[in-house]
Amino acid sequence: MKFIVFNGSPAAARSHTNVIVQAFLSGAKRAGAESENIFLIEKNIGHCKGCFSCWFKTPGKCVLQDDMQRLLEKYNSADVVCFASPVYTWNMTAALKNFVDRLAPLKNPLIINNNDNFDLADSVSKTQQFMVISNCGFPGNNNFDTMKVVFASCNPVLEIYRNCGKLLKSKDEKIKSDVDDYLRAVEQAGYEMATQNRISEETEAGIQKELMSIPEYVRYIGM
Repeated sequence: MKFIVFNGSPAAARSHTNVIVQAFLSGAKRAGAESENIFLIEKNIGHCKGCFSCWFKTPGKCVLQDDMQRLLEKYNSADVVCFASPVYTWNMTAALKNFVDRLAPLKNPLIINNNDNFDLADSVSKTQQFMVISNCGFPGNNNFDTMKVVFASCNPVLEIYRNCGKLLKSKDEKIKSDVDDYLRAVEQAGYEMATQNRISEETEAGIQKELMSIPEYVRYIGM
């Protein structure tokens, strides 16, 4: 089984989002899965020109000559595609959105109707599953509302949303202990997804764990 994370954080490996990604992939690797963590900010990915050549002139092939061709190959080779992003202005980062826009060659210009939900047909039937990892430096879960709606279209098998995300790199021993417990649950989620394609109720509770009360967190970040 192959897990590939398309990581949209501008801070790449130094990001708080990547703390979660690394824990998840560690669990998947423990289960024997192949994994890759791709930092999109480090890739040469141009903006979609909206020319639709990938549909009508050269089906499946974009006119832009950049890193996206290789990334599409990786995308298609994955059993599990994970979209990872911190919350920027209620949504995914520009780096991840740009990548998602450039997935256009995977579609056909054929409208399909599924119970009055309209979409484009896939050029090749999807075999992979999808998941989402997102981190937010604010308290509360409302900051993920837009992200959840956006990614609902790919019917993710697992979504990991972490509020109060600045705690993930805290050096405070008490906070670090709570974060370590949380990351162990994230790692277990990776292991369970690789071995049984679902996570247990106990693991679900662990990844939903509150790291700090909202008043405490607001004081902690000085806002």
